[in-house]
Amino acid sequence: MPELDPKKQRDFALDVVRRLREAGFEAYWAGGCVRDCLLERAPKDYDVATNARPPAILEVFRHRRTLEIGAAFGVVAVVGPRPAGTVEVTTFRHDVQYSDGRRPDAVVFTTAQEDARRRDFTINGLFYDPLVADPEHRVIDYVGGIADLRKRVVRAIGDPKARFSEDKLRLLRAVRMASTFDFAIDEHTQAAISEFAPLVTTVSAERISQEMRQMLVHLNRARAVEVLRETGLLEAILPESAPSGAPAGVESTPRENRWRHVLLMLSRLSQPSFPLALAALLEAIESPGEPAGKQVETLCRRWRLSNTDTERTRGLAERRRALRAACSMPWPRLQRLLISEGIEELIALHEADALAAGDDLAHVARCRELLELPADELNPPPLVSGDDLIRHGIRAGKQFKLLLEQIRDAQLEGQVGTTHEGLQLAERLLAQAAGEGV
Repeated sequence: MPELDPKKQRDFALDVVRRLREAGFEAYWAGGCVRDCLLERAPKDYDVATNARPPAILEVFRHRRTLEIGAAFGVVAVVGPRPAGTVEVTTFRHDVQYSDGRRPDAVVFTTAQEDARRRDFTINGLFYDPLVADPEHRVIDYVGGIADLRKRVVRAIGDPKARFSEDKLRLLRAVRMASTFDFAIDEHTQAAISEFAPLVTTVSAERISQEMRQMLVHLNRARAVEVLRETGLLEAILPESAPSGAPAGVESTPRENRWRHVLLMLSRLSQPSFPLALAALLEAIESPGEPAGKQVETLCRRWRLSNTDTERTRGLAERRRALRAACSMPWPRLQRLLISEGIEELIALHEADALAAGDDLAHVARCRELLELPADELNPPPLVSGDDLIRHGIRAGKQFKLLLEQIRDAQLEGQVGTTHEGLQLAERLLAQAAGEGV
């Protein structure tokens, strides 16, 4: 996907508004791009709201490529020059009933004021007129969004229960925005989130995991998880995190200690990938009687994560204790860990764990020091292969894997230095095994 140029994006979004105005229509920037501009953040994309109906939008931009991605809902995408991306142009509308708790059954085209009131949160319900010369009159606010931006509050527009009843994904979006912008959630809005939290699973697993991905890779991931837990959303999407084994209304101290540790771990991670942050979060649901890999598989299936994300998260969860003894671990065993896929993330997980617990970081420093070794020292080519064993007259069988591991250990420990010496060791090991009746 080509990289977008923020200036060209803005210029193209301005041009879209200008062309609609020249054609006699009302048009403004709308939603998240307005919020981001007022927060002095570069918008990821731009949306335009207008009183032009889809056929009129298509006519205005007939010389550009357009996509009728939701014409029945008044949405037409106008494709700009490659670095400028795409601008979604939406007709002012009022949504009619949400039978599936996610999307409106139908829409009625209406005014800018009605369009603002059907949106989710006040800070997303603002319009911006980029063609007005006076900056004081560029923002059009029908819902109190300016005041909430100043107070740093995420507040549902109108009745929060009505907004969440319409679209359950808004429950997660509220938490993500509050944590991303470091805003508070309005008291009534948060109460409604807690009330509707059990219904969040009506949202598709893919959308849930997308929201969680954005929260967990963000700098404020620990706060996001904390609010998810406080509102009951985490328990709904991650039932394993629910309190257990304690009297009603009382959570066990060990469990709370573990949660505090996990929140500290999340805060100590530096620009983690989604699998790394997820592995840290899953520390909170560790069950002694169930393998970590199985727990990861269960969650990843529930959230419909990709095979790549699943494998990376599972690898980290299964090896989350593997490097703690790095300073005293035999070199062959440590070497195999250090050359394994994802070792940098595994070290980062151990570092966050140690920092959260206030433990010594010697094992982390040791691993990073060893990773600086020359490649032929850290991971020298094996002296003996399976083909070498066969050519030497050793029949293929279940002993091959163990023989190769023992020869490799001896090589890494400096006990053998040539293929010949490795094959001699194989003979001695086989003779020893035969003498012991193995």
